[in-house]
Amino acid sequence: MHEQRSLCKVTQLRQAIRNQRGTTTAAYAADRHQPRSSGSSDPARNGASMNSVRAGGRKNAYTLRCSTVHYMSHPLSVRLTDATLARLGSRAKRVHLPPRTLAQRYVEEGLRMDEHPLIRFAEGPSGRRARLVGTGKDVWEVIAVVRDNDGDAAEAARYLEIPLGLVQAAIAYYGAYTGEIDQFINVNEQEAAEAHAAFLAGQAAVRQ
Repeated sequence: MHEQRSLCKVTQLRQAIRNQRGTTTAAYAADRHQPRSSGSSDPARNGASMNSVRAGGRKNAYTLRCSTVHYMSHPLSVRLTDATLARLGSRAKRVHLPPRTLAQRYVEEGLRMDEHPLIRFAEGPSGRRARLVGTGKDVWEVIAVVRDNDGDAAEAARYLEIPLGLVQAAIAYYGAYTGEIDQFINVNEQEAAEAHAAFLAGQAAVRQ
């Protein structure tokens, strides 16, 4: 009888562990399949993007590291030709990145450019950033000007001397990747404030 009770307790404990694992796995799977924001041309979504610009929104939905974006990775098997692998390896050495990391970046940026055809990516002192095609202007720079003009895209286009459609493209991209663009703006504002403080300190020292 004692052995039967012990066996029953062990069985119940094992079942409880299985149930807990099942709950955790289900929660993780549900979280993975939650819809993510993308560069949609939906007017309602673009309107929300404009409201974020006017309000100087700080959603911070993404976290910048050394590259343009940080995202969760999951295993994916892809077949590449030997020539493609060789080119990837050569490019990876040139930019000092592991081939897998570079391939991951190409996929992410390629998807973004498909969603936002007027956006390209460029290297710079602050890392890779989104840029409007044919202008040399980063998206964060355009959004900063739009904010300075109280969300008026047409006025920002006149000030920047670029077509209105490009400003609207920057706003659409901002709506999809708000936190990323906000971080670039914040860093630039902080650097500008530090440079101005250093200038004032230098002036004060010269006058003494």
